[in-house]
Amino acid sequence: MPDTPDVLGAVLAADPARRVRAVGDLYRLLLQQEQVFPATAPAALVLACLLDDPRTLAEDRWECRAGRRSLRAELLNWLASFADIARLDIEDGVGTAQSLAAARAARPILHDRIADFCAADDPLVKEAALAATALLLADPALASSVPRYAPAVREVLAVSADSYYRWIARERLAAWGEDVTGLVTAEKERRAALDRASALAEDPFGGQEQEQAIRWLEEQPQDTAAPERLGRQREDRTAPIPAAPHEPAPEPPVAAAGCETGYRGPWRIAREEERAEWTFTPYVGVGPLHFGMTLEEITRVLGEGPAVSSYSHHGEDPQLNYADFAEIGIRALFHDGRLGCVSADALTGPQVRLDAAPLTGCAPSHVEDWLIHRTTRPGSLAYSVAGDPVFADLGLAIRSQRAGDIVLTRPLFLLHDWLDLWHALPSEEWNCS
Repeated sequence: MPDTPDVLGAVLAADPARRVRAVGDLYRLLLQQEQVFPATAPAALVLACLLDDPRTLAEDRWECRAGRRSLRAELLNWLASFADIARLDIEDGVGTAQSLAAARAARPILHDRIADFCAADDPLVKEAALAATALLLADPALASSVPRYAPAVREVLAVSADSYYRWIARERLAAWGEDVTGLVTAEKERRAALDRASALAEDPFGGQEQEQAIRWLEEQPQDTAAPERLGRQREDRTAPIPAAPHEPAPEPPVAAAGCETGYRGPWRIAREEERAEWTFTPYVGVGPLHFGMTLEEITRVLGEGPAVSSYSHHGEDPQLNYADFAEIGIRALFHDGRLGCVSADALTGPQVRLDAAPLTGCAPSHVEDWLIHRTTRPGSLAYSVAGDPVFADLGLAIRSQRAGDIVLTRPLFLLHDWLDLWHALPSEEWNCS
């Protein structure tokens, strides 16, 4: 884990990839597991002082966020996360009393630094600033400012495309004594409409209704909230999904034994000692790869050039779709030239572990059962049109790949905007089965 000064220094770095990783490091280093540390409040104050820097206008894709936004908007979003945690209590496991007191003491200073951005021309900066401000106003010392911001919270945040910001609007307005009945109803109707359209879009016999549903979904604004956002209902923060009564927790999956030494058939399964050992950090990266990397950076890190690269053409500009690294056994998939998904070959790919349990080359049902029991967010499990389990809280999908007469797991490690496998994955990836 990098030191705090190193991370803060990289936030304004000229290299876009370094900036992206630096902001991700801030989340992991200073807001890990919804906690505050001794360095968290000082880091928040330093970041607030950087908001005026012209370099924060640079746009990019950021870890754990869908779509593109300026660095300024992303730093404000980080400060909103900080303000969210500062509202909690020691009993919620947010850190020591001293660290929490420092975080709360920083709120008036942060409010003064962020206030001007609540009227920014950039709508994403404006939303992030309002979200951070609304959460900072939980400080009793700032209560007198609530009437000033409440109208904007209702008019801007409550109708945002970002579901986390809409949640903040409903929660804060209700805490301020305002009627949010209409907002709650609108959110339920929004979710019901999306669920109906999604079901129709995945119905292979939907006919014209399926086509209409697909077009409608494509017209909807992208939800830019990360799937694992702070600010969930207090009772949902850490409680795992309980197992059914009298149902024991499943044993962790076990990787299939490799083929005998010397076997070189078409379905050869690599032995344990032949596979690279990688670990997976949800929405950050897998093994030595970080989401947001370019093909050149991946090639440099792996020490291997891609065996196959696929491009599509938009006008005269070729756009990289994916690159296969045969020696290590992975496929790197890209969007706008940046790594957004990694699939590990079931037969020869690296053994990727989550909580020490293997995910590559295992019996699919065992991995699925173990993950369902392990996942910490109700409603995070969905299934692709091919029946692959997709875990939104992890950014992980488990596909199956044939190995002769058996099938083994081909895990996919994903960013938020790749969770819809049907629309995100190229046809070549669907053929790996």
